[in-house]
Amino acid sequence: MRNAESPEPKALKPVELEALSQPLSASNDPDELHEECGVLGLWSPEPLPVADLLQLGLFALQHRGQEAAGICVSNGKDLVIEKDLGLVTQVFDEARMQRLRIPAANLGIGHTRYSTTGSNLRFNAQPLNVRSSKGILAIAHNGNFVNALQIRQALLEHGAVFQTTNDTEVMINLIARYAKLDLVEATARAMRELTGGFSVVLMDRHTVLALRDGNGVRPLVIGRLSNGGWVFASEPPALALMGAEFVRDVRPGELVWVDEAGGLSSWQVLEPCPTPCAFEWIYFARADATLDGIATHPARIRMGEVLAREAPVEADLVVPVPDSGIGAAIGYSRASGLPFDFGLHKNPYAGRTFIQPTQEMRDLKVRLKLAATPVVAGKRVVLVDDSIVRGTTSGRIVQLLREAGATEVHVRISSPPIKFPCYYGIDTAARKELVASTHTLEQIRALIGADSLAFLSEAGVREAIGGPVCLACFNGQYPAGQPEEEVRKEALETEGASAL
Repeated sequence: MRNAESPEPKALKPVELEALSQPLSASNDPDELHEECGVLGLWSPEPLPVADLLQLGLFALQHRGQEAAGICVSNGKDLVIEKDLGLVTQVFDEARMQRLRIPAANLGIGHTRYSTTGSNLRFNAQPLNVRSSKGILAIAHNGNFVNALQIRQALLEHGAVFQTTNDTEVMINLIARYAKLDLVEATARAMRELTGGFSVVLMDRHTVLALRDGNGVRPLVIGRLSNGGWVFASEPPALALMGAEFVRDVRPGELVWVDEAGGLSSWQVLEPCPTPCAFEWIYFARADATLDGIATHPARIRMGEVLAREAPVEADLVVPVPDSGIGAAIGYSRASGLPFDFGLHKNPYAGRTFIQPTQEMRDLKVRLKLAATPVVAGKRVVLVDDSIVRGTTSGRIVQLLREAGATEVHVRISSPPIKFPCYYGIDTAARKELVASTHTLEQIRALIGADSLAFLSEAGVREAIGGPVCLACFNGQYPAGQPEEEVRKEALETEGASAL
């Protein structure tokens, strides 16, 4: 039940959506998983340097999206938005920050983006904003709506106009459709119609709202400023950088908003059925984050410990793939009694290097990013990483270690084999491109050139995290549903295969 009075009703009629239109030219490694986005919201009872605080928070969420960034701020009268392609440091130069530093600003939202739905074009940068008869709404979103295409089509038939290709615009149009409802009621109605994994922050000129899907697939936390203000963020480290104290996680299916008295109101809109994404703990979340009461770094260490128990091997040294494999490698070392060392050095400046997508250039990109150190010479190495997507990068890393003198390379992965695509906000390849979906364990081992290969079991993931989690990319069991078009496609493929 809604446990606070509604804000003043707001008529939400879509009139215009701000759009940008330049193509993206950044490169992304097809053999790595990418989180879609990071979201941030802030409300203060008094004027604050809102833009600067949001910029700080986005620094803490940069790992969740490196394609684009955006900030929207308001002072109760004016609403200003700045967004563009690039990292937070690239987008928010001094000129943009000056435009965002409007007098008496007291609320705003922010976003870092990696595209998983919608093309990686500039007009898909967030926050998105829509004009209405009561002013402007702005929205920032992490995750995916699996029924977005169906709702988009229904909205088009009712006269809605879409100017981007991402599913975030579907939600803001849904909210705007309910012109006779206040903002909170309209948002709750949209939550009930949308399915998938998502966390969202949205604002008008007076308040900020935050919400999470019923499964809690994507994280969202609440913080409190010393002046009584509120902060919403994808991960707790953003709160700390903004000077806010962690209060709690937004519960699965919960809608929260800052009410007229400056308090935090809550409405359990959807029945909670917690299955947060396991990959938040395996890889995506920062090592210093705690999500849904479970600390990330200790969970990764436990994954390594369980992996050592499940897949022991005679070796001399445990080496992580930096930075993703460090926590699990520490755990593997502790549980196995094998020494830990950094047998791979990561070049911190190689991440955004543009490389042409030829086989030779992909090999070069790995060498630009990683170099084997002399500690592996003459050693039997246990190489620990978080996942294998296509297998090409793993093979190149194994080769680097052998060239540096490693006598054996035993690959240990702190997650199960990825066999199914994610529809909840992780950029995974098509199923036919996932190496574990089309190859046996022995075939993958031979493909990457390892002496042995083992993955953490699903039971091991659950044990290490210590709570219910979504494992859909490992077992194909989607707690928040699949896109209808994908279900039909799989049925046709299964039917065709059975006919052979």
